[in-house]
Amino acid sequence: MTSSELADKITELALEKKGKQIVKIDIKNLTDYADYFVIITGDSGLQIRAIVDHIEDELAREGIKAYSKEGYEYQRWVLLDYVDVVVHVFNHETREFYGIERLYADAKMEFITDEKV
Repeated sequence: MTSSELADKITELALEKKGKQIVKIDIKNLTDYADYFVIITGDSGLQIRAIVDHIEDELAREGIKAYSKEGYEYQRWVLLDYVDVVVHVFNHETREFYGIERLYADAKMEFITDEKV
């Protein structure tokens, strides 16, 4: 699976758990540590955990495991590192505060909606 296909799969899985404001950011020409960021917002800690668990479980079924996971216990910002694709699942306040999209404003961004799946 290419990094683009993995990022697309992650966006589909996030939508299945009603993730919001999903953005796929192509950073491969801007960084050397990943090809894509996928940014997702959850409405609550419970939803953030559900999104993260669903992504991990479904990708594990395909033999794809995260290299690392951070922030799961705090439910404000969970990071899943799949090496070429880094997933950020935020609550609304934390996403607004850190503004990752603003940091990568020069990158190509794809805003994901239910209609694209």
